[in-house]
Amino acid sequence: MNASVMSMELPQSLARSGVMPLYAVVGEEDYLRDQSVAVLRAAALGEAVDSGFNSDTFHGDDSSIEDVLACAAEIPVFAARRVVVYKSVEKLPAREGEKLLSYFAAPNDTTTLIVVAAKLDGRLKWTQALTKRAVTVNCAPLRDAQLSAWIRQEAATLGVRIHEDAIQLLKEVGGESLYAVKRELEKLASYVPLDRTIQSSDVETLRGTEPGASVFDLMNAIGAHDHGRAFRILARNVENGEAPLRILGALVWQYRRLWKMKDQLRSGGREGEAARTFRIDPSRVRGFLAQFPDTQMAQAFEWFLETDSKLKGGSGSAPVRVMEDLLFRLCGLPSKSVSSVQRVQPAPPASRPSGSRPVSNVRTVTRKR
Repeated sequence: MNASVMSMELPQSLARSGVMPLYAVVGEEDYLRDQSVAVLRAAALGEAVDSGFNSDTFHGDDSSIEDVLACAAEIPVFAARRVVVYKSVEKLPAREGEKLLSYFAAPNDTTTLIVVAAKLDGRLKWTQALTKRAVTVNCAPLRDAQLSAWIRQEAATLGVRIHEDAIQLLKEVGGESLYAVKRELEKLASYVPLDRTIQSSDVETLRGTEPGASVFDLMNAIGAHDHGRAFRILARNVENGEAPLRILGALVWQYRRLWKMKDQLRSGGREGEAARTFRIDPSRVRGFLAQFPDTQMAQAFEWFLETDSKLKGGSGSAPVRVMEDLLFRLCGLPSKSVSSVQRVQPAPPASRPSGSRPVSNVRTVTRKR
C-alpha cells in the first residue's frame, strides 16, 4: 500500500478510497491521533459504531500480541467489518513486534487493524513492514498556518467567530496540545455571545493571563539576562493559579524546542520556521538563538532536573523560591557570541518533568525580599 494521508484530510481520503484493512496512525499530537482513530472506526463500523460489537482496543504495554492477532482474525458479528485498535505500539520490544509481520503481509479483509503510535522506530523490520503495507495517517503537530486554520474550523464547529488576534493568543495558550486549545475554545463558546466575535481580551479573561506573561516572554527575559522581568513573569503566573511545576514544564518544553530548532538550522533549515515557533521577526532569529549557546543549554537541562526533584519534595524550600533560584541562574549565564551553526553535542536526555504538561502560558511571581 505505502500510502500516506494527513490526519485532517482523512475523511476526504475515506470518501474517495473507502476503508482499508490496515492503518498506521502515527504522530506526536495526541488529539489528532484520537480523532483519526474515531474517524476510522466510524467509517468502518457505520451505523453500528456505538453498539460495542466488533470493536476492540489493545495497548502495546499491557496486551499480548497473540490476543491482538486472534481478535483481528475473528469474523465480524452481524456486520461487514470489525475494528481492532492497537495503541502505544512504540512500547513493543523489537522481537515482539516481529510477531506482527505475518499479519501485515496478509491482513484479514473483514478487519480494520489500526496501529497507533506517537513515533515509530524506522529501523525495525516490523515497523518497516507496517509503513509499507498500511495507509499511514500523519498526526504530527500542526504547523503555524495549519494550526490557525484548525482553530477557525473548530470555532466554526462550535458556532462562534474568532478574531485573528485571538487565534494567535490561543496558539500560545495551547502550546503543543490541541486538547488544550479545544478546551479554551469550548469555554469561549459558552462565554462569548453568539452575535459577537471572540477577541483576544476574551481569551485573556477566561485564561486569567495578562499580556507579556507567556512562556515566550519568559524566554526573552532569560535571553536578555533580565532577572527582574523574569521574576515578574513568574509572579503573575503564580498569582493567577499556575503551579510552579507546570511553569517548569513549560520552560523545559521551550528549551527542547529551542535545541531542536538550532539543530535544524545547522542542517540547513529555514529561519522562518524558528520565527513562527518563537513568535519573533525572522531577522531576529539568529540573534535570539545566539543568546542560548549550546554549552549553557546543556547546563540548563541539568538545572531543570535538579529543580524538578526539588519541586517534588526533595527540598525544604518553597516552590516559588525554587523557581526563582532557577531563573536567577538561567538569567545569570554569561552571554557569548556563539554561532548558531556550530556543531553541538547530542540532544540532552532530559525530558520535561514528569507529572507536568507543557503550557504555553506562563504567567509569574513578584518576589518580596
